[in-house]
Amino acid sequence: MVSSLHFASIILFGLAVAPLFISVDPNWNCVLTACLTVFIGCQRSVKDVPPSESISKEHAMRFPFIGSAVLLSLFLLFKFLPKELVNRILAAYFFLLGIVALSATILPYLEKILPKNFKESCMTIKIPFLDSFQLSIAEIIAGVPATGFCSWYVIKKHWLANNVLGLAFAIEGIELLSLGSFKIGAILLVGLFFYDIFWVFFTPVMVSVAKSFDAPIKLLFPTSSLERPYSMLGLGDIVIPGIFVALALRFDAAHGKGSNYFRSAFAGYIAGLGVTIVVMNWFQAAQPALLYIVPGVLGFLSIHCIINGEIKELLLFDESVSSRKEQKQGDSQTDTKTQINSKTE
Repeated sequence: MVSSLHFASIILFGLAVAPLFISVDPNWNCVLTACLTVFIGCQRSVKDVPPSESISKEHAMRFPFIGSAVLLSLFLLFKFLPKELVNRILAAYFFLLGIVALSATILPYLEKILPKNFKESCMTIKIPFLDSFQLSIAEIIAGVPATGFCSWYVIKKHWLANNVLGLAFAIEGIELLSLGSFKIGAILLVGLFFYDIFWVFFTPVMVSVAKSFDAPIKLLFPTSSLERPYSMLGLGDIVIPGIFVALALRFDAAHGKGSNYFRSAFAGYIAGLGVTIVVMNWFQAAQPALLYIVPGVLGFLSIHCIINGEIKELLLFDESVSSRKEQKQGDSQTDTKTQINSKTE
């Protein structure tokens, strides 16, 4: 039986390659691709141990300012340095990063069809001037198509190669990053809500960098217009709200609530992105997607928990605390086993 995760992955793959063969409306393509990516990333984030990388309250508060500094720096780089030089340097960086991200994305699917010993058998890889590291045979096999896609992207800069890498970055980001708590998530989303509004509506910086930055930090959707061959959606509009929606799903899993709050947060994301597309086409101008997505995600989830009378329960939920407890329990169990083994010897 095909699970919802595998079914969504198949649909996303089909949607990604469909514009090669048939005409696909870029608006529907954008909404469906983004929503499927969020859904897949959320489902993959539910594990026995919460995601290892957690964002602290201080990081969440500083993130819009750090993001602004990085955005402005990129704008100045493209303004005062040759655009080709900057993009070549970035292409080399994203080539290596893309191999890691795409390998990690396709690895779970490969492990289901490869022999079990391929997952368990490891090989030590030594790189001159760097530390050695171990890779399983399955990881090495996953790296082969990942390297091919990254090479294709660097050489041709094809929109499909760009989207495959962008989807891998987005899925891995949602899967591996944790906000820790809903309070931290709300701080981050509200901060980036104003960040997006300022840099899109009050300056030309965001749009200029998005058009100049030739890297898989955005998804490209082919259109039939010669003046505007592609519609674009930044990965931040997928990953940032996506990690909040994923937190709602892990909250449901931790409290045995099925997927109640996940559904409301996910519905808020779909509604917010849908409004973004409508407004963008109405005014024929670039829109800060988080302006509509953040109120949708926070609003739908807030209304749901108010109706259920579980505001306190959501606000007290802290994934980082439970992760530390599980880590301490694991360490204590390891110490106990070590002591028993030493006594036996």
